[in-house]
Amino acid sequence: MNVATPKKSLANRRWWRGTLRWNPRWSLWVMLVALVVSMLGTLVWLAGRYEGSQIQTRLERDTAEIVTDIRTGLARNIQGLEALQSSQRDAELWRLQVSELLRQHREILRVESRDTSLVLVRAGNTPFRPSVFDRMGRASTAQDTAQACATAVRMSGAAYSGSYFMPQKDGLGMELLDLCIPLLDEGEVTGYTVATYSLQEILSELVSKQLSRGQGLSFTETDGTRLAIAGTPTRGNRIYSAQQLLDLPGTTLVLRMDSWLGTPDFFPNVLTALVSAMAMALIAVLLLLGRDMRRRLKAENDLADALAFRKAMEDSLVTGLRARDLQGRITYVNPAFCEMVGVDAKELLDHNFPSPYWPPELAGAYQDRQAIRLASASLPRGGHESIFMRRDGTRFPVLIIEAPLINAAGKHTGWMSAILDISEQRRVEEVSRTSQDRLQATARLAMVGEMASLLSHELNQPLAAISSYATGSLNLLGDARGTDVTLSADLRLALKRIGEQAERAGKVIKSVHDFVRRRDQVRERVAPRSLLDAIMPLVSLQARKLSVRLVIEVDPACAIVLCDRTMVEQVLLNLARNGMQAMQAESRKAQAHERVLTLRVKPAVASETNRWVEFSVTDQGVGISDEVAEKLFTPFFTTRAEGMGLGLSLCRTVIEQHGGYLGHEPAKPRGTVFKFTLPSGPIPGSPTPLITPSQTTPHASELLT
Repeated sequence: MNVATPKKSLANRRWWRGTLRWNPRWSLWVMLVALVVSMLGTLVWLAGRYEGSQIQTRLERDTAEIVTDIRTGLARNIQGLEALQSSQRDAELWRLQVSELLRQHREILRVESRDTSLVLVRAGNTPFRPSVFDRMGRASTAQDTAQACATAVRMSGAAYSGSYFMPQKDGLGMELLDLCIPLLDEGEVTGYTVATYSLQEILSELVSKQLSRGQGLSFTETDGTRLAIAGTPTRGNRIYSAQQLLDLPGTTLVLRMDSWLGTPDFFPNVLTALVSAMAMALIAVLLLLGRDMRRRLKAENDLADALAFRKAMEDSLVTGLRARDLQGRITYVNPAFCEMVGVDAKELLDHNFPSPYWPPELAGAYQDRQAIRLASASLPRGGHESIFMRRDGTRFPVLIIEAPLINAAGKHTGWMSAILDISEQRRVEEVSRTSQDRLQATARLAMVGEMASLLSHELNQPLAAISSYATGSLNLLGDARGTDVTLSADLRLALKRIGEQAERAGKVIKSVHDFVRRRDQVRERVAPRSLLDAIMPLVSLQARKLSVRLVIEVDPACAIVLCDRTMVEQVLLNLARNGMQAMQAESRKAQAHERVLTLRVKPAVASETNRWVEFSVTDQGVGISDEVAEKLFTPFFTTRAEGMGLGLSLCRTVIEQHGGYLGHEPAKPRGTVFKFTLPSGPIPGSPTPLITPSQTTPHASELLT
């Protein structure tokens, strides 16, 4: 900064020295300024004259409208006075009508009824002021009244007298005007109606307030003598006047309107002020033209710096940038993109499909995808993954984020893409996936111990049954004297049961072995009733031992279920045994009929392609508390001293591998209901679903309704 500042000051001094020297171009500037100033003066003068003519024209138009209003008002009053002819004979009615007329028309000061000799018969005065003839009397104006009535008879209609001045008691006076209307009866004059007007009140009452606001109105004689004045014009620098004749039957008055223009002389109207402002702005622009040139040079330098900075940013980006036009030709690439694909920018610019960085085996699919995008009328924004090829033939994955390229005019001119090399990300994901597989393998090894506990836990019942049947067989063999037929049948049955339970024990071991090895389990179509029948010998044996009554309810509408038969039987057996043990622990004094274990099967929620079957085991025990319910399916959690805490956890795992749900809820009036669902066969007419252990489990609220 210390070095650049003196150089800048020196450059400014040199520039000012160059401008102070005379230059022939300055004569053009001087002529232009003089022309603008002369144009400004001419415009101001012409605008002033134009405004004056406009005001004068408007004033004359307003004066003509006021004369029309006065003439219309006087004609309307004549109609009202002529209506008094019907009440001439009834003095009281006439006075009432005259009073009403005078209250409605303040410009009328007095109404008189006279006979054919102009002798006053009756009269009515305005209620708004004292009688105007109290000081001088009415006789002083008899000549004007007689002249107006003579004119009215001659014209066979209403006629006005000349205006006359009537002094008042307060030392002032007013200019009056009489109207005479002859009363005719079959063409004969039977009397006269005379109305006295105040010229000042005529101006006040018969002229529109909108036209008279801010204006000066007056009645004058032909020589300019003012007879009556109404209103005071707003003071200003100019005065405009307009005169209009008010030609009435029998007399003529001159109406004059005065208006003062309050705007300054130098700016007579807004148009002139606007033109002047524009001219001065033009002069300012001319004076600042040199400064603007310097700023333009500075802006060009700043723009060059900005372009250089933008180029530096583009060169430092690690994200590839690519622009295409509407025909798919590449119009721009940054160095990062060129380095990514190993191709120079000169080879990529103006290059159309197929692009040199497309793998040959994928070029057709890429070209079809680009054709669809270029032909689409919509402008989507989004990203997708793809495979690019370097110059040496190596492939690498990329993430392409494309958006429409909109120019400054808002027109779609092409597509802008940001390309990210995700090779490292894919490598990290692969390492993470390998680590996850190792963790899962470790988890399976840990589960082996859990399965071993399951085997010892679940094989107790069938092995106990085998032992019981074997003991019974020995007893039968010992007591075989004399009962060959019966002995033979019972012995065969006992041996058959022993074989069934031994086979069942083998199946359990095999199913657990497959579960630990994570093998695809074989699913078969099984009737729900057969699942219950398979476990009934074991359940019945324990039920008799614990004095529990079994109730089995199978809805005939239940469809065939698709499951691993051995594992599901173990789930049912485990839930049934838990229910009976819960009722046994409840109360040792409970009656046998109070211990009821209900095994129920019914249809559950159905979707468009799959149906579900719900199995439930209901006991009448003490139920499950909230604290126990939170940990009920947690491995190794148990409420019994001899339990291992693995039964319910493994039951839930088996059901969820089938795509079902295992849950519980309180039973009414007491006890607990354990429910689980299994998928049934497909709905008739739909394809058979492929059920895998990863199939999505329905929500509990749907399956338990």
